Amino acid sequence: MTQKEKAIVFNQLHHNDKLLVLPNIWDPLGALLLESSGYPAVATASAAVAFSNGFDDGEIIPFENVLGILKKITAAVGIPVTADIESGYADNDAELYHNVQRLIGTGIVGVNIEDTDSKTKHFFPVEIQCQRINTIRKAADEMGVPIFINARTDVFLHGETFSTPQQKLDETVARGLAYKKAGADCLFPIAMKQQEDIQKLISSVQMPVNILAIPGVPALYTLNEIGVARVSLGSSFLKIAIRAMKTLALELKNSEGLSSITENEITTDILKKLVNKN
Repeated sequence: MTQKEKAIVFNQLHHNDKLLVLPNIWDPLGALLLESSGYPAVATASAAVAFSNGFDDGEIIPFENVLGILKKITAAVGIPVTADIESGYADNDAELYHNVQRLIGTGIVGVNIEDTDSKTKHFFPVEIQCQRINTIRKAADEMGVPIFINARTDVFLHGETFSTPQQKLDETVARGLAYKKAGADCLFPIAMKQQEDIQKLISSVQMPVNILAIPGVPALYTLNEIGVARVSLGSSFLKIAIRAMKTLALELKNSEGLSSITENEITTDILKKLVNKN
Protein backbone atom coordinates (compact mmCIF):
# COMPACT_ATOMS: atom_id res chain seq x y z
CA MET A 1 0.00 0.00 0.00
CA THR A 2 1.04 3.58 -0.56
CA GLN A 3 1.17 5.91 2.42
CA LYS A 4 -2.08 7.51 1.29
CA GLU A 5 -3.75 4.11 1.01
CA LYS A 6 -2.54 3.19 4.48
CA ALA A 7 -4.04 6.40 5.85
CA ILE A 8 -7.39 5.57 4.28
CA VAL A 9 -7.29 2.03 5.65
CA PHE A 10 -6.38 3.29 9.10
CA ASN A 11 -9.31 5.70 9.06
CA GLN A 12 -11.68 2.91 8.03
CA LEU A 13 -10.53 0.80 10.98
CA HIS A 14 -12.31 3.33 13.21
CA HIS A 15 -15.62 3.04 11.35
CA ASN A 16 -16.31 -0.68 10.95
CA ASP A 17 -18.25 -1.29 14.20
CA LYS A 18 -15.38 -3.38 15.57
CA LEU A 19 -13.17 -2.25 18.42
CA LEU A 20 -9.64 -1.44 17.26
CA VAL A 21 -7.19 -2.53 19.97
CA LEU A 22 -3.73 -0.97 19.73
CA PRO A 23 -1.05 -2.28 22.13
CA ASN A 24 1.32 0.69 21.72
CA ILE A 25 4.90 -0.19 20.83
CA TRP A 26 8.22 1.67 20.80
CA ASP A 27 10.48 -0.10 18.30
CA PRO A 28 10.47 -2.04 15.01
CA LEU A 29 10.55 -5.45 16.71
CA GLY A 30 7.36 -4.68 18.63
CA ALA A 31 5.71 -3.48 15.44
CA LEU A 32 6.76 -6.66 13.64
CA LEU A 33 5.41 -8.78 16.48
CA LEU A 34 1.99 -7.14 16.22
CA GLU A 35 1.94 -7.34 12.43
CA SER A 36 2.83 -11.04 12.54
CA SER A 37 0.09 -11.57 15.14
CA GLY A 38 -2.55 -10.21 12.78
CA TYR A 39 -2.98 -6.67 14.05
CA PRO A 40 -4.14 -4.34 11.25
CA ALA A 41 -2.17 -1.34 12.51
CA VAL A 42 0.38 -0.30 15.12
CA ALA A 43 0.70 2.75 17.34
CA THR A 44 3.57 4.21 19.30
CA ALA A 45 3.34 5.59 22.84
CA SER A 46 5.39 8.69 23.61
CA ALA A 47 6.19 7.49 27.12
CA ALA A 48 7.31 4.06 25.90
CA VAL A 49 9.50 5.58 23.19
CA ALA A 50 11.04 7.99 25.69
CA PHE A 51 11.55 5.54 28.56
CA SER A 52 13.04 2.83 26.36
CA ASN A 53 15.60 5.33 25.11
CA GLY A 54 16.56 6.67 28.53
CA PHE A 55 14.43 9.82 28.61
CA ASP A 56 11.48 10.98 30.68
CA ASP A 57 8.14 11.57 28.96
CA GLY A 58 7.02 15.08 28.06
CA GLU A 59 8.98 15.91 24.89
CA ILE A 60 12.31 15.37 26.66
CA ILE A 61 13.57 12.93 24.04
CA PRO A 62 14.89 15.00 21.10
CA PHE A 63 12.50 15.31 18.17
CA GLU A 64 15.22 14.10 15.81
CA ASN A 65 15.40 10.87 17.81
CA VAL A 66 11.64 10.42 17.53
CA LEU A 67 11.77 10.91 13.77
CA GLY A 68 14.52 8.32 13.46
CA ILE A 69 12.62 5.76 15.51
CA LEU A 70 9.44 6.30 13.49
CA LYS A 71 11.31 5.84 10.22
CA LYS A 72 12.63 2.49 11.44
CA ILE A 73 9.17 1.36 12.56
CA THR A 74 7.37 2.32 9.34
CA ALA A 75 10.14 0.73 7.26
CA ALA A 76 9.78 -2.53 9.18
CA VAL A 77 6.06 -3.16 8.69
CA GLY A 78 3.57 -2.96 5.85
CA ILE A 79 0.59 -1.99 8.01
CA PRO A 80 -0.40 1.57 8.99
CA VAL A 81 1.57 3.23 11.79
CA THR A 82 0.23 6.05 13.96
CA ALA A 83 2.46 8.08 16.27
CA ASP A 84 2.01 9.78 19.62
CA ILE A 85 3.58 13.22 19.12
CA GLU A 86 2.57 14.67 22.52
CA SER A 87 1.87 18.37 21.93
CA GLY A 88 3.84 18.49 18.70
CA TYR A 89 7.31 19.65 19.79
CA ALA A 90 6.31 23.13 18.66
CA ASP A 91 6.12 26.62 20.17
CA ASN A 92 3.96 28.03 17.40
CA ASP A 93 1.84 27.03 14.42
CA ALA A 94 4.69 27.44 11.94
CA GLU A 95 6.85 24.99 13.89
CA LEU A 96 3.94 22.58 14.24
CA TYR A 97 3.26 22.73 10.49
CA HIS A 98 6.91 21.96 9.73
CA ASN A 99 7.11 19.19 12.33
CA VAL A 100 3.97 17.47 11.04
CA GLN A 101 5.35 17.44 7.52
CA ARG A 102 8.57 15.90 8.79
CA LEU A 103 6.55 13.32 10.73
CA ILE A 104 4.56 12.42 7.63
CA GLY A 105 7.90 12.10 5.86
CA THR A 106 8.73 9.18 8.16
CA GLY A 107 5.81 7.20 6.73
CA ILE A 108 3.26 7.49 9.55
CA VAL A 109 -0.42 7.92 8.75
CA GLY A 110 -1.81 9.12 12.08
CA VAL A 111 -0.94 11.24 15.11
CA ASN A 112 -2.05 11.73 18.69
CA ILE A 113 -2.00 15.41 19.63
CA GLU A 114 -2.52 16.62 23.22
CA ASP A 115 -4.30 19.75 24.45
CA THR A 116 -1.86 20.26 27.33
CA ASP A 117 1.25 22.32 26.64
CA SER A 118 4.18 20.00 27.43
CA LYS A 119 6.26 22.97 28.58
CA THR A 120 3.80 24.84 30.82
CA LYS A 121 1.69 21.79 31.76
CA HIS A 122 -1.41 23.98 31.30
CA PHE A 123 -4.38 23.51 29.01
CA PHE A 124 -4.30 25.10 25.60
CA PRO A 125 -7.43 27.25 25.27
CA VAL A 126 -9.99 25.53 23.04
CA GLU A 127 -9.57 28.04 20.23
CA ILE A 128 -5.78 27.63 20.27
CA GLN A 129 -5.99 23.83 20.22
CA CYS A 130 -8.48 24.01 17.36
CA GLN A 131 -6.05 26.14 15.42
CA ARG A 132 -3.30 23.62 16.11
CA ILE A 133 -5.50 20.76 14.86
CA ASN A 134 -6.32 22.80 11.77
CA THR A 135 -2.61 23.37 11.21
CA ILE A 136 -1.96 19.63 11.34
CA ARG A 137 -4.72 19.05 8.80
CA LYS A 138 -3.32 21.72 6.47
CA ALA A 139 0.18 20.28 6.70
CA ALA A 140 -1.14 16.80 5.88
CA ASP A 141 -3.22 18.08 2.97
CA GLU A 142 -0.14 19.78 1.59
CA MET A 143 1.67 16.41 1.71
CA GLY A 144 -1.25 14.60 0.07
CA VAL A 145 -1.72 12.22 3.01
CA PRO A 146 -5.13 12.19 4.79
CA ILE A 147 -3.49 11.73 8.17
CA PHE A 148 -5.72 10.48 11.02
CA ILE A 149 -5.81 13.02 13.84
CA ASN A 150 -6.52 11.53 17.25
CA ALA A 151 -7.24 14.59 19.40
CA ARG A 152 -6.35 13.88 23.00
CA THR A 153 -8.07 15.95 25.67
CA ASP A 154 -6.67 15.97 29.19
CA VAL A 155 -9.79 17.15 31.01
CA PHE A 156 -9.88 14.09 33.27
CA LEU A 157 -6.21 14.59 34.16
CA HIS A 158 -6.75 18.16 35.36
CA GLY A 159 -8.92 17.43 38.38
CA GLU A 160 -8.14 20.78 39.98
CA THR A 161 -9.71 22.65 37.07
CA PHE A 162 -13.16 21.02 37.23
CA SER A 163 -14.88 20.53 40.57
CA THR A 164 -17.48 17.91 39.56
CA PRO A 165 -17.61 14.85 37.30
CA GLN A 166 -20.38 16.54 35.30
CA GLN A 167 -18.16 19.54 34.62
CA LYS A 168 -15.44 17.22 33.36
CA LEU A 169 -17.88 15.45 31.06
CA ASP A 170 -19.34 18.72 29.77
CA GLU A 171 -15.89 20.14 29.05
CA THR A 172 -14.84 16.94 27.30
CA VAL A 173 -17.92 17.04 25.08
CA ALA A 174 -17.38 20.73 24.29
CA ARG A 175 -13.75 20.18 23.37
CA GLY A 176 -14.60 17.08 21.36
CA LEU A 177 -17.14 18.92 19.24
CA ALA A 178 -14.74 21.82 18.72
CA TYR A 179 -11.86 19.54 17.79
CA LYS A 180 -14.09 17.62 15.38
CA LYS A 181 -15.04 20.86 13.63
CA ALA A 182 -11.36 21.83 13.45
CA GLY A 183 -10.49 18.63 11.60
CA ALA A 184 -9.91 15.90 14.19
CA ASP A 185 -10.94 12.37 13.25
CA CYS A 186 -11.11 10.84 16.73
CA LEU A 187 -11.40 12.04 20.32
CA PHE A 188 -9.10 10.62 23.00
CA PRO A 189 -10.43 11.54 26.48
CA ILE A 190 -7.47 10.15 28.37
CA ALA A 191 -8.28 8.85 31.89
CA MET A 192 -12.03 8.71 31.24
CA LYS A 193 -13.14 5.32 32.55
CA GLN A 194 -16.78 5.37 33.69
CA GLN A 195 -19.03 3.51 31.27
CA GLU A 196 -21.85 6.04 31.60
CA ASP A 197 -19.52 8.93 30.81
CA ILE A 198 -18.10 7.11 27.79
CA GLN A 199 -21.57 6.35 26.43
CA LYS A 200 -22.72 9.96 26.88
CA LEU A 201 -19.58 11.23 25.18
CA ILE A 202 -19.98 8.94 22.16
CA SER A 203 -23.62 9.93 21.68
CA SER A 204 -22.79 13.62 22.07
CA VAL A 205 -19.77 14.00 19.78
CA GLN A 206 -20.78 11.50 17.08
CA MET A 207 -17.19 10.69 16.18
CA PRO A 208 -14.80 7.82 16.96
CA VAL A 209 -13.67 7.74 20.58
CA ASN A 210 -10.39 6.28 21.83
CA ILE A 211 -10.24 4.96 25.40
CA LEU A 212 -7.03 4.27 27.33
CA ALA A 213 -6.80 0.92 29.11
CA ILE A 214 -6.38 1.91 32.76
CA PRO A 215 -7.65 0.41 36.03
CA GLY A 216 -11.42 0.78 36.22
CA VAL A 217 -12.28 0.85 32.53
CA PRO A 218 -15.00 -1.55 31.30
CA ALA A 219 -14.02 -4.84 29.71
CA LEU A 220 -13.06 -4.81 26.04
CA TYR A 221 -16.26 -6.57 24.97
CA THR A 222 -18.28 -3.91 26.85
CA LEU A 223 -16.36 -1.08 25.21
CA ASN A 224 -17.07 -2.70 21.85
CA GLU A 225 -20.78 -3.00 22.64
CA ILE A 226 -21.18 0.65 23.67
CA GLY A 227 -19.51 1.89 20.50
CA VAL A 228 -15.93 2.73 21.46
CA ALA A 229 -13.89 2.79 18.26
CA ARG A 230 -10.40 2.30 19.65
CA VAL A 231 -8.58 1.19 22.80
CA SER A 232 -4.92 1.93 23.34
CA LEU A 233 -2.55 0.73 26.03
CA GLY A 234 -0.22 3.70 26.37
CA SER A 235 3.02 2.55 27.96
CA SER A 236 1.45 -0.60 29.46
CA PHE A 237 3.13 -2.97 26.98
CA LEU A 238 6.52 -1.60 27.99
CA LYS A 239 5.65 -1.89 31.68
CA ILE A 240 4.68 -5.54 31.21
CA ALA A 241 7.97 -6.25 29.42
CA ILE A 242 9.98 -4.50 32.14
CA ARG A 243 8.07 -6.36 34.85
CA ALA A 244 9.02 -9.69 33.26
CA MET A 245 12.66 -8.62 32.97
CA LYS A 246 12.77 -7.33 36.55
CA THR A 247 11.23 -10.54 37.92
CA LEU A 248 13.74 -12.72 36.10
CA ALA A 249 16.66 -10.46 37.01
CA LEU A 250 15.83 -10.79 40.71
CA GLU A 251 15.43 -14.55 40.40
CA LEU A 252 18.80 -14.92 38.66
CA LYS A 253 20.39 -12.77 41.36
CA ASN A 254 19.26 -15.45 43.82
CA SER A 255 20.51 -18.29 41.61
CA GLU A 256 16.97 -19.09 40.45
CA GLY A 257 14.94 -18.74 37.25
CA LEU A 258 17.31 -20.42 34.81
CA SER A 259 14.43 -22.45 33.39
CA SER A 260 12.77 -19.22 32.23
CA ILE A 261 15.72 -18.83 29.89
CA THR A 262 16.34 -22.41 28.85
CA GLU A 263 12.64 -23.17 28.30
CA ASN A 264 11.65 -19.90 26.69
CA GLU A 265 9.50 -20.55 23.60
CA ILE A 266 10.68 -17.27 22.05
CA THR A 267 13.88 -18.45 20.41
CA THR A 268 16.49 -16.62 18.37
CA ASP A 269 15.03 -18.26 15.27
CA ILE A 270 11.62 -16.78 16.03
CA LEU A 271 13.13 -13.32 16.34
CA LYS A 272 15.01 -13.84 13.07
CA LYS A 273 11.77 -14.83 11.38
CA LEU A 274 10.10 -11.68 12.66
CA VAL A 275 12.72 -9.31 11.33
CA ASN A 276 13.07 -11.25 8.07
CA LYS A 277 9.29 -11.57 7.70
CA ASN A 278 9.20 -15.30 7.07
